[in-house]
Amino acid sequence: MTIQEAQEKIDNWINTTGVRYFSELTNMAILTEEVGEVARIMARKYGDQSSKETDNKMLLADELADVMWVLLCIANQTGIDMTVALEKNFEKKNIRDAQRHHNNPKLKS
Repeated sequence: MTIQEAQEKIDNWINTTGVRYFSELTNMAILTEEVGEVARIMARKYGDQSSKETDNKMLLADELADVMWVLLCIANQTGIDMTVALEKNFEKKNIRDAQRHHNNPKLKS
């Protein structure tokens, strides 16, 4: 599925099954919550924090998909084509960071 197809599928789902979009501010709060769930998994699986039994039921792939879902909801609500936005972001990074990371001694093996 392309990013554009994902935006369209989400828009269709929201306008049928979901009734309507939550407000942009509500979706921003939900996005923050979902990113927090990703952080929880990362801290426990890849970091030093101990897991609780309930943490083991959380799946990183599912939580990342939740983040993407809400992010695409916000893009839809604000009229942003994320394919175009991501392509422009690549252009920006290719110009700004063309040599930046190659010259970073912290990233050398």
